[in-house]
Amino acid sequence: MASTADIKNGVVLSIDSQLWSVVEFQHVKPGKGGAFVRTKLKNVVTGKVVDRTFNAGAKVDIQNVDRRDYSYLYNDGENFVFMDQKDYDQITVPAATVGDSAKFLLENQEVTIALHDGTPLYVDLPASVILEITYTEPGLQGDRSSAGTKPATVETGAEIQVPLFLETGTRVKVDTRTGEYLGREK
Repeated sequence: MASTADIKNGVVLSIDSQLWSVVEFQHVKPGKGGAFVRTKLKNVVTGKVVDRTFNAGAKVDIQNVDRRDYSYLYNDGENFVFMDQKDYDQITVPAATVGDSAKFLLENQEVTIALHDGTPLYVDLPASVILEITYTEPGLQGDRSSAGTKPATVETGAEIQVPLFLETGTRVKVDTRTGEYLGREK
């Protein structure tokens, strides 16, 4: 067991049988009373963020979470198959663990997967990806400057909002966290 002196940013703690990643920490020594450690913790699986305070010297359970680079290979119906970049081992990740990231996954795309005791916790995509628009309604001629948007389907099947002037076949940059259109491929 480690103590609060071992808490650092990025360390994963096991609290009430859930894994929490330390986002921020601060050792506080007030004029009166005992010292304590103020932390901001993020749930590794759900993403929920909470503030938690520990007394100085309290015992904490630090867990080992391995983050590795993988390439996405294919979807076998209900699971996603990834290949380790270093040793070429394949790992199967359930669709529930991949979650909304599946909307922006392309074959051979590099992702980071966090593993705890061999169990995948989450899949982390790059901040943005380049995708081709496979279908969108034709734009209005001459309507190049208005800020209007229209729905467009990209090659992964996800639907995003794009400016009116974009057409089918255009390659666009998409934010994987929000699904927002960021611009055309340069």
